[in-house]
Amino acid sequence: METRLTRTGQRLTGLAMLVAVSAVIGTIVVVAARPHTQAAPPPAAPVAPVTTPLPTKYVVLTFDDGPDPAYTPKVLEVLAKYDVKATFFEVGKNVARHPELTKRIHAAGHTIQNHTWNHADLRHQTAAGFRKQVGDTDQAIRSAAGVTPTCLRPPYGGVSTTVRQRAKALGKELVLWTIDSRDWSKPGPAVIEKRVLGGVKSGSVILMHDGGGNRSQTIAALPGILEKLKAQGYGFRTLSC
Repeated sequence: METRLTRTGQRLTGLAMLVAVSAVIGTIVVVAARPHTQAAPPPAAPVAPVTTPLPTKYVVLTFDDGPDPAYTPKVLEVLAKYDVKATFFEVGKNVARHPELTKRIHAAGHTIQNHTWNHADLRHQTAAGFRKQVGDTDQAIRSAAGVTPTCLRPPYGGVSTTVRQRAKALGKELVLWTIDSRDWSKPGPAVIEKRVLGGVKSGSVILMHDGGGNRSQTIAALPGILEKLKAQGYGFRTLSC
């Protein structure tokens, strides 16, 4: 028996099919419109800061009596050429005259420490005079470079029980040297080099000068000293008391 739909039934069937097709199309459109998402990548592991280990075989190179506009820049040039860091014990009045040099020393990665205001023998200072010699120098260095010295080198190596006590009361550690180049005597670059290298050993604190007089012989001797120390396997440390 053949079944035929009435016109009304045909219209209802066509409408149902249209609704079904529209629903399918709508589903496809919605799925296509959804953004494609990916799993978030895992957070990157923190990068540890790179630090250069301190050399185990080393010397401490120190320069006194600066800064000096004629010689300090030349010392800095030699140190930069050989990638060497040093400690500068500065005289306060020279810092006040040439703060840009103290700032330059600090910016180059060297350490700046206290060598009194006017190279005074601290053994002969009153308590007030001692405080002024050290305090005024601290202030000059702080103003120029933004750092406060923790080490104090007494001029002439002048140390006594009173000097030690007064330094400690100001939070300073006294620092002398183990090798004296005596470059201030101007014996010639070869002699300066021989004096430095003759008794050097790991941990030696070497005294040289970048101020206080004509230091051209010091500058002439410095490249040979640095080359030979490096050839012997020495590294360089700076002082921080």
